[in-house]
Amino acid sequence: MKITVFGATGGIGGHVVRQALDAGHKVAAVVRASSSYDVEHPSLEVFRVPGLTEAEPLLDAVDGSDAVISGVGPRGRKDGPVASGSTRSILAAMSAHGVRRFVAVSAAPLGPVPEDESFLNRRLLLPFINAFAADVYADLRVMEAEIVSSATDWTIVRPPKLTNKSLSGNYRTVISGNVSHGYTISRADVADLMLAALDNPAMINQPVGVAY
Repeated sequence: MKITVFGATGGIGGHVVRQALDAGHKVAAVVRASSSYDVEHPSLEVFRVPGLTEAEPLLDAVDGSDAVISGVGPRGRKDGPVASGSTRSILAAMSAHGVRRFVAVSAAPLGPVPEDESFLNRRLLLPFINAFAADVYADLRVMEAEIVSSATDWTIVRPPKLTNKSLSGNYRTVISGNVSHGYTISRADVADLMLAALDNPAMINQPVGVAY
């Protein structure tokens, strides 16, 4: 399979690239022209683009791919609406080449609160998190709406707090929901799920919660 990876220099996208190559896939890694990227592999092609605000510079990277994975998102609250605009351009490039399979990362606060979540988390912690990063989640909601209304066979992955722990492959998932009492997940394990979702028909056109 040939996979185009957006956000290849990021925490999740970087893991997606390495794991996909280790699994024997061909990878087109999309990075900003101003970014440093020194990953080399016989099955890796690197596409340097000025940005992700327009679809036209992304066309070559998507051409001939079987699937697209996006790890694009804000690295902090001050980054502005990164996810929605970038995803809109990615979807347009995919449409131009007839590429249908798309997996993108979002965030757990956009999913439903599990019914058995504790009172403290339901009434205090989760509302605080939503208020603290309101602009980030507003951007992600727009992004998710763009994906859901697209013609792609999409999967939206919603992790909670991200860590830099190693790949374990041992995590829980909930299709169309959030993981009960699931508070963290490593970026490596999110990448693992995003790749696994490509071959899981149950995850097509579904949001998927993931956590330990």
